Amino acid sequence: MGQNRKKRIFIWISVLIVLLGFFYYEDNHLVVSTYTIESEKLAEEFDGYKIVQISDFHNTSFGVKNKRLLKKIKNEKPDMLVITGDLVDSNRVNISVAVDFVEEAVKICPVYYVTGNHERSLPETQRKELFQKLEQAGAVLFLDKTTEIRREDASFTLIGLDDGSIYDNTLLKLTEEIEEEQFRLVLAHEPQGIRHYALGGADLVLCGHAHGGQFRIPFIGPVYAPGQGFFPKLTNGEHESGDTKMIISRGLGNSVIPVRLLNNPEIVVVTLKAQ
Repeated sequence: MGQNRKKRIFIWISVLIVLLGFFYYEDNHLVVSTYTIESEKLAEEFDGYKIVQISDFHNTSFGVKNKRLLKKIKNEKPDMLVITGDLVDSNRVNISVAVDFVEEAVKICPVYYVTGNHERSLPETQRKELFQKLEQAGAVLFLDKTTEIRREDASFTLIGLDDGSIYDNTLLKLTEEIEEEQFRLVLAHEPQGIRHYALGGADLVLCGHAHGGQFRIPFIGPVYAPGQGFFPKLTNGEHESGDTKMIISRGLGNSVIPVRLLNNPEIVVVTLKAQ
């Protein structure tokens, strides 16, 4: 083998190693994004109330039994953990990964879970098994339900939507008897439903689904999101529609597209503030 050929092979192997290392970092470096939501509807008792959101888990592992992820969550000292869909991946179902994570997460704080499109795509027997085991692990299966979150004499309303209920009148029905001055926090999966959330009277919506656009290219932005197509508008961060604020998580895992680009997996932390 000639000297020049050896040099070319060495260069290509080096480039491959660097690329593999880069994409591993992109998929595994956890970032924490923080938001503060102020509202005159929130009583002083909820000033500083902290919610950690994860979304689009897709059977991901951050360390053995997700120890890195759990440590990050615990460090935030949350009052509540919410999981906004796609906890499992319908293309490679592994219920035990999700259940193992929840079993440890409930030791940190209460866990509320709503479904995503991947749970809806599961065969009925697998979906029932997932729901049963998550409830046994201690999560609150929160599908088309409301509950009051209380501190002393104050409260706000938490609302969970099943992924199949986003575009109908379910939210309106769930909120029709809630007093107007009550703060309404909605857990859902898909950001495309923002107008429906606004019509349903949501003050704050936490959702995911868009995977941050999967690839985020400088000066161009996010490339693709399910339900929105190419160059989507609703992929991460805070958005508004009328009086409704919506925070979109970039999510943790991948599904059909196995890698991220300039789009690290994200833990969202929301701190409530009384006005």
